[in-house]
Amino acid sequence: MLIDPPVAAPGYKSTTLRAPTRAPVHISATRTELTGPHLGLAPGSVLSVESDLTANGAIGERIIVTGRVLETDGRPVRNSLVEIWQANAAGRYRHDNDRHDAPLDPGFHGAGRCLTDGDGMYRFQTIKPGAYPWGNHPNAWRPAHIHFSLYGESFSSRLITQMYFPGDPLLDYDPIFQSVPDPVGRARLIAAFDLGVTVPDTALGYRWDIVLRGPAATPFEATPRDRS
Repeated sequence: MLIDPPVAAPGYKSTTLRAPTRAPVHISATRTELTGPHLGLAPGSVLSVESDLTANGAIGERIIVTGRVLETDGRPVRNSLVEIWQANAAGRYRHDNDRHDAPLDPGFHGAGRCLTDGDGMYRFQTIKPGAYPWGNHPNAWRPAHIHFSLYGESFSSRLITQMYFPGDPLLDYDPIFQSVPDPVGRARLIAAFDLGVTVPDTALGYRWDIVLRGPAATPFEATPRDRS
């Protein structure tokens, strides 16, 4: 079963400008790609404050996003560097190219990172991002989402995906979300509200596990492949 989005999705217009037009050429990884640059990150090398995107007084609905990074057979992926980036509560990124007519939040920088623990668990406290227009087609709005990047031991092992929120009506109209070819795969990109993760009087909780490969794999922004 193919679950990764295609590199060229007709509904997602900019992919037609950057997708390859010829078949990929396989290049075997050498020792350099497999061993370096080695991240060499150990528990304690990434500060706990880096996973709290609200620490500077960010404005908006505070949320907790947590889950496990897992291998095919359910084994936890330990000490994986997990990075996130996102728009603020008004739907604007802290980036020079973002010209959306929405306010910037001086207390929200929009990016964070953490290491998975011994159970493969990651955890972020952040602000629920807002929807924003993106010009792909008339009246095009991206649903609320958070970008995720995961690393193994080196930069060559990076995987990128997006997490969405349950019940968002914009999901049905979003070409990026809909580019995942299978509805089962699309469902794996949607976090679940979890009252057990919710922190009383502080933040609502969402749980989202990330499976690297196998029949329950999470879709990633990569060359389509059969990972069943």
